[in-house]
Amino acid sequence: MKILLTGATGAIGKAVTASLVRHGHEVTGLVRNAAKGASLTAQGAQFAAGDVLDREQVAAIVGELRPDAIVHEATALASNVPLTRFDELFALTNRLRTEGTDNLLAAARQAAVPKMVIQSYCGWPFAKFGDPVAPETHPFDAALPWRQRDTSYALQYSEAAVMEAPLEGVALRYGGFYGPGTSLCANGSMIRDLRRRRLPIIGKGTGWWSFIHVADAAAATLAALQPGISGIFNIVDDEPAQVCEWLPYLARLAAAPAPLHVPRLVGTALAGSTVVSMMTAARAGSNAKARRELGWQPAHASWRQGFAESLAA
Repeated sequence: MKILLTGATGAIGKAVTASLVRHGHEVTGLVRNAAKGASLTAQGAQFAAGDVLDREQVAAIVGELRPDAIVHEATALASNVPLTRFDELFALTNRLRTEGTDNLLAAARQAAVPKMVIQSYCGWPFAKFGDPVAPETHPFDAALPWRQRDTSYALQYSEAAVMEAPLEGVALRYGGFYGPGTSLCANGSMIRDLRRRRLPIIGKGTGWWSFIHVADAAAATLAALQPGISGIFNIVDDEPAQVCEWLPYLARLAAAPAPLHVPRLVGTALAGSTVVSMMTAARAGSNAKARRELGWQPAHASWRQGFAESLAA
């Protein structure tokens, strides 16, 4: 297949590029800075210089390339904004998921591209009721802390847009990434924060999380490109876990001090309601549908194995 990939130089994009090239696909990465194209050519891919937020550029690139599928993995987190200002941290990513998705879909219609796969997220956006491990049919939370609402809206917008478009649309709700190039790798920011005791357990740490190694996320993306596949899929490992379980385990692997325990009220005062909600009330995701319909299963079945490998690399 001929594939146009946005976000090709990011952590998940690099893994997706490697997987697609390895399986014989012709990959063109859309990059804003042509200087980044060298890393793609080194992987056996091609690149096109353009901005996914520029509708005319996107239309021209898609019209010339005529890909068999578009894979939209572009994100852009603000490096100087803390997690406590969640929507501000994700502001540009939210535009990529709304305006960028619209631009790609418009270009896909003009060029008769038959398939589009987008990145979404599984976990904190889910409504906080019912089973702590949720299927794809579980609703998104209508009562999120206000600093998360723009980001949740962008996820829902992009999913609805690609599901309603006249093509085979797939939305992959990835779990929390770990592995090369992510914040959760041997030299990643999460590990540095753990060693500085900047990642406490808030309340009883009862929030449920799902994780996925970037290589497993890439394998799921490859599977989603199969003809006839459409829909929304949770792409997570087999072992959802509460914060009170996975965070101390990660600290031990990182040779970091045990995480501090902070009462909810103190956590709210220091970190805000967004972080407290993620630490105490978040829902994880079930991968049963992805296993069943994509014929996919994670090579890193548990974050326990995966974290250990990632930190040892």
